[in-house]
Amino acid sequence: MKQLHLFILKSYLGPFILTFFISLFVLLLQFLWKYIDDIVGKGLEWHIIAELLLYTSATLVPMALPLAILLSSIMTFGSLGENYELVALKAAGISLQKIMFPLVILSIMISVLAFFFTNNVMPRANLKFNALLYDIQNKKPQLSIKEGIFNQDIEGFSIKIGRKDNVKNVMYDMMIYDHRNNSGNKTVTIAQSGTMNMSKDRHYLVMTLQNGCTYEEQNDKEKQKYEKTLPHQRQKFEEQRVLLDLSGLKFTRSNENLFNNNFQMFTIKQLNRAMDSLKKYFDERRAAFVDGFIKSTILKKVQDSPDMESAEMPARNPTDSNAISPIKIKKITSASKDTFSKVTPININVDSLYKSLKVSQRQQIADYAANLARSVKTYVNAASNDFDFKTKNLLRHEIEWHRKFTLSFACLVLFFIGAPLGAIIRKGGLGMPMVISVVFFIIYYVISITGEKFVREEVISPLAGMWLSSFILLPLGVFLTYKAANESVLMNPALYISSMKQFFSKKPKKQNENTTTNK
Repeated sequence: MKQLHLFILKSYLGPFILTFFISLFVLLLQFLWKYIDDIVGKGLEWHIIAELLLYTSATLVPMALPLAILLSSIMTFGSLGENYELVALKAAGISLQKIMFPLVILSIMISVLAFFFTNNVMPRANLKFNALLYDIQNKKPQLSIKEGIFNQDIEGFSIKIGRKDNVKNVMYDMMIYDHRNNSGNKTVTIAQSGTMNMSKDRHYLVMTLQNGCTYEEQNDKEKQKYEKTLPHQRQKFEEQRVLLDLSGLKFTRSNENLFNNNFQMFTIKQLNRAMDSLKKYFDERRAAFVDGFIKSTILKKVQDSPDMESAEMPARNPTDSNAISPIKIKKITSASKDTFSKVTPININVDSLYKSLKVSQRQQIADYAANLARSVKTYVNAASNDFDFKTKNLLRHEIEWHRKFTLSFACLVLFFIGAPLGAIIRKGGLGMPMVISVVFFIIYYVISITGEKFVREEVISPLAGMWLSSFILLPLGVFLTYKAANESVLMNPALYISSMKQFFSKKPKKQNENTTTNK
């Protein structure tokens, strides 16, 4: 049995390693296609690009690993079935479960390693990847001066050339505006030709200009008040050298601590700590909102309202239920929950009270009520937006917490789909297994993305949304394993073709019988 297990493991490890790196390479090409505009044309050194690709590859491992397990398991068992090795093993009394046993143990080990990778390595890789990508995106493009277009890549200068000779590295009809003083186009240099060379430390650009002239307007603020034209200086030269600072074009690395507050950079412990803090702050904020809402509406102090001390209510007739006894309305100097609870309720006819007031007092009450309603609405809307933001932030942390488990569990689920599928279809190589694995992986990915979106939109809980793909695909894996163990012809196209032929061949016979009976 040990020899059989070693044979199965050797048959599986080769396709697994191959498909893993193929999947990783395909996903890496997708990343390059997405961020190619941020990388090309900025003069980045090769080790910076290699470092970015390394961090990108680490972040793509959780997606490439399930696909590699699915594809390699289909290829392995498909090849065993195509070469009739599965048939020989089953004829020897070895069941499919025993054949799959070493690979099940290996898949469990891979799932455990995948969990430790997503929990410990991926947060660090995400941190370095986001920091490096931010620095690359914010780096200015490499200096490239085109003909007839002003170039402003060098800070403080605007350069334009008429034409350039790439063979001799000479530029003609050069025009350079100096904006370092932030005073407009008051200093300009025009030259018939010139060359550009980098300094040895590559920190400066040395421009050697030939046969030109420099014009500089005098910045006299007193003369600008009463004169339309100002004097200027003109300096002719046969050769002039201009030193331009290229520090703005250099690639600088940001501090990684600026990016470590994102939930994608957290481990399980850090996510638990962050979620506890968010829940505690959310509860405190909600309690403060309720208390503030009560104090600003229900228990709002009357001294903030219009003065109505002199308002009297009409006398109450004992037979009239709508009338009330005369009451003087006094100001309440201190209103709180305790005093509010001690106040005895009084039956007040609001309409009668409102009609008994003067017109000016009615207008004051209406304005005060409208202002109070608007302020309460603004307060509630602001609090609602704040609660929505904090709720979504908490959901993102919970999504990331579940993701560290679901990606590892998906490796095991997809193995139980791929291994029986390979035993059923009995096709090895990269043809049919590739097509089937891509279809199932797309199904898994679409379900995962849909569940995550439902969680973010607060349609379902994070537990149900993040484990939705596993809940759906796990019964499918059990079903396929059962069918493969019982020699099912589920994926045999000849069976479906023959059944279709029988189905369509029965219909004409029934029609002929009906015609004969009618005759």
